[in-house]
Amino acid sequence: MKTIFRPAPIVRHVELDVAHLDERVRSRRGLFTEWIVTNGLGGYLSGTVGGLNTRRYHGWLIAALPAPHGRTIMLNQLRERLIVGDQSYVLDCDDLVHRDTPDPISPYLSEFRLENGLPVWVFRCAGNVIEKRACMVHLQNTAYITYTLLEGEGGRLEVQPAMHVRSHDDSLAGPPQEQYRWTGVEDGFELYVSDDLPVLKLAWNCDECGFQMKTRRLDNLRYRIEQARGYDWEGSLWSPGKFATDLRSEKPAALTASTEDWEKVRALSAGASFATELERKRRLLRAAPPEAREGFAAELVFAADQFLITPMGRTADQIRAHAVGDEIRTVIAGYHWFTDWGRDTMISLEGLTLSTGRYREAEYILRSFGNYIHNGLIPNMFPEGRTSGLYHTADATLWFFHAIDRYVQVTSDWETLEFLLPKMVDVAEWHLRGTDFGIHIDQNDGLMVQGQDGYQLTWMDAKVGDWVVTPRRGKTVELNALWYNALRLLVEWLEALEDTRTDRARYLQLADRCRESFNRRFWNGDKGCLFDVVDTFEGGDDAQIRPNQLIAISLKYPVLDEARWKPVVERCMRELLTPVGLRSLARGEKDYKPRYDGDLWARDAAYHQGTVWGWLIGPFVNAWMKTFPEQAEKAQAFLHGFDQHLYEDGVGTISEIFDAEEPFTPRGCMAQAWSVAEVLRCEVMLHQMRSDKETQKELDLTAAKK
Repeated sequence: MKTIFRPAPIVRHVELDVAHLDERVRSRRGLFTEWIVTNGLGGYLSGTVGGLNTRRYHGWLIAALPAPHGRTIMLNQLRERLIVGDQSYVLDCDDLVHRDTPDPISPYLSEFRLENGLPVWVFRCAGNVIEKRACMVHLQNTAYITYTLLEGEGGRLEVQPAMHVRSHDDSLAGPPQEQYRWTGVEDGFELYVSDDLPVLKLAWNCDECGFQMKTRRLDNLRYRIEQARGYDWEGSLWSPGKFATDLRSEKPAALTASTEDWEKVRALSAGASFATELERKRRLLRAAPPEAREGFAAELVFAADQFLITPMGRTADQIRAHAVGDEIRTVIAGYHWFTDWGRDTMISLEGLTLSTGRYREAEYILRSFGNYIHNGLIPNMFPEGRTSGLYHTADATLWFFHAIDRYVQVTSDWETLEFLLPKMVDVAEWHLRGTDFGIHIDQNDGLMVQGQDGYQLTWMDAKVGDWVVTPRRGKTVELNALWYNALRLLVEWLEALEDTRTDRARYLQLADRCRESFNRRFWNGDKGCLFDVVDTFEGGDDAQIRPNQLIAISLKYPVLDEARWKPVVERCMRELLTPVGLRSLARGEKDYKPRYDGDLWARDAAYHQGTVWGWLIGPFVNAWMKTFPEQAEKAQAFLHGFDQHLYEDGVGTISEIFDAEEPFTPRGCMAQAWSVAEVLRCEVMLHQMRSDKETQKELDLTAAKK
């Protein structure tokens, strides 16, 4: 009989017990530790462990809608209480919080955990134990929230929904409630907002269900993280009333929120929706390599799944893909506010798809972006609610070469390479003759130049108003490393496909010239590492110590001479390495900022000026293993800080950035694609290297015995 893969539940508990935590730590975990559940379209549910909405993006249904809407908050808040006798117990946090009070957390919340990536809350009050769960239906804008009595006699459960239907970044000032129409229908209730938005549907399924109609406006709501970040932070919500039921142990109460047709809503009960989502997650682990099927790596497989989406509303792209039997896929760069970014997608592709066994989705992503190429560039980003991209990037297309290579190495999918190769040859030719934003190859030394006033074209892309914080105009170290790698990959691919129409010897000559110039121009003998930019537009070379130089070692075809690897890696380890990634600028440099906080100007001034980036651990580990191949155990230790991080900020996922100094406070997006991707990729890679080494030892012993 064949064994069916049935993994044990993957659980991460967030400690909330006051007996073990001081009040400050408990309060921060309850109010600022976040969770997220996604639906494969870009939609999601998200909030804090304690229940208070601290961001404008928090809510119980954020639907991914076609352009021009984009992601739209449909159900913002749930206020929950249990009534036992004449006593009322507030389960959520919102009713306990007023603008000037200390940060509380419901005293009845005793446990929070992620179970197979889905959030679970446990409340204890009046002798009762109540479990709350939430999930979304994959590829639907439908959410389920259930309440189950695990112990005790129960009581009267009341759940009050509150809404301000708006796009992500619209004003928080308050809903135009005079436009809202709340209607009871056969299957539940409907909220009409406007002719161009779908109706919000709510269903309350339980024994002896009831709804008490009592409209109410909730004012003076404070979004604390938005306030700290200098954004619009005070708003209002509208509530139509509250759902109620006598909660007993026989049957859970379930709230359904959806923008889908009622036929789709009726297709799955709450119990069935949880069961199907758990089955989908089981299949994710089954598809993943053995090294990623349990523990920390398995959690990252679930986290990686949140970023892989089918974009809504790109009808032309979908028709083109469907016409040849493909699907359209892309990568959400980070939650909550990022959309799909070309650079992030290409850096993330290996970790999100190849390290998780999702090869077909990797193919769809590569083919999709191959169709987006314009003047030798892939899009930098697709703005919220837009169907066309912006192309202001110098490195995303070069990372595209890297992503294709990793895909072909793992899958041997020569057909996809054959489809993409003419496009990539054209990309190279555009760069050689010059393309948009001043991106071109210097004919004097074969190095890549980029830069145009008012644009930030590398990954260090902070900009506020007209201020480009780190313009890096000139010949940047990672762009030239990527360009050399791209040329060598073209030569390799042309040989593999026996393409005789293209002069591959020319590309090899261009690569050799780039390599010679790179090693002559970028080596900084005074510091024993690489310049970050040479021939800057302002004049001279930029000698600041940054992590970008590691990419000159980490790629398949390293442009840096091997004799110089060790000093570069050691310098970066001393100056830049932290438990959660690498600093973007070394201590002691004049623009170094130890913390990423304050208003928008202050934050962007620090964004790439010391702030730690989790994704950079990937190039560092690659460079380390190339330089010190016998020290895999030490490379594994570089990842340990991320395991602990999965308890904070976004539970079960990895943040975008961190402060540059202890305690390395998480900042920015609470879930970032390339952070998750690169940590997962390294985790799988190092486990596989260790396994291969052990297998080789066994083979050697067997051979020796013979």
